[in-house]
Amino acid sequence: MKFFLIAFIGSFIGFSSLVPLLLRLIRLCGVFTIVNEGRCKVYVLFGKVLATLDEPGLHFLPAKLGMPAFIVHLLGKCYEMDLRLDQEYLRSQPVNSEEGAPMGIGIWYEMVISDPVAYLFKNADPRGSLSANVSNSTVRCLSNMPLDSMLENRHAMSQTVREEVSPQSSEWGYKLGSVYIRKVHFRDSNMIRQIEEKVVNRLRQVTAAIKQAGANQVSIITSTAERQAAIEFAKAGAMRPRIVGAALQEISKDQEVAQALFNVLEIQNLLAGKGRITIIPRNNELLSALVAGRTENQ
Repeated sequence: MKFFLIAFIGSFIGFSSLVPLLLRLIRLCGVFTIVNEGRCKVYVLFGKVLATLDEPGLHFLPAKLGMPAFIVHLLGKCYEMDLRLDQEYLRSQPVNSEEGAPMGIGIWYEMVISDPVAYLFKNADPRGSLSANVSNSTVRCLSNMPLDSMLENRHAMSQTVREEVSPQSSEWGYKLGSVYIRKVHFRDSNMIRQIEEKVVNRLRQVTAAIKQAGANQVSIITSTAERQAAIEFAKAGAMRPRIVGAALQEISKDQEVAQALFNVLEIQNLLAGKGRITIIPRNNELLSALVAGRTENQ
């Protein structure tokens, strides 16, 4: 049991520390290398490119480089690059419209390394050069465009910039992907303020016109309703005398009924009035004089 524990501890220490150290020494000697997904390794010895490894996995270097594989890590150099898709956004590139308005264009583009050797040796700063090329192409190709086209036709503008930049970027080992104009805006704050004022004034005018149109429509509806109501009331007022006249004509055919009706109506008018009625017996002149005198004194 004691020997088993010693062997187990020794094996554990060997596999956990000695084996990785041994593998690292073998890699430094140029026996093999590992290329990760989306990566690339370029081996250079004495200014000469020996090989470019862009396939992910384990590679046996003597089969790829030959005998220089054993000294490339000591006397040469290994460049490791990222081949994954990258993207960048350039904000507010200054352009002028055909009308002379100072505009700013925000452009977003994708790029990927297509030729690792050209990327390393044909340009000292290919990423910065590509950014400057996209910026210059945006300013050169999109200047002096009509303002309405600049604000609406973003797809055509994106295609124009991409066609202008792609040939030059390929020479530097970069492959330009999608190009998209994301933002078109005014750069002059005074112009922005004036446009805002015009928009606000226009909105006020439209709101006032809508309110006035509504008020006019309400007035038309109200006047139409009043006119129709007046017509109907006039018709009703004209029908009442006709109905009353017809009824009186029918009643007047019988003189006794007509006389009785007029007496009743007269009594009703007297009762409805506010005047005072004094009833005096017939042929009583003294009482009539007293009542008349009292009325005059009041």
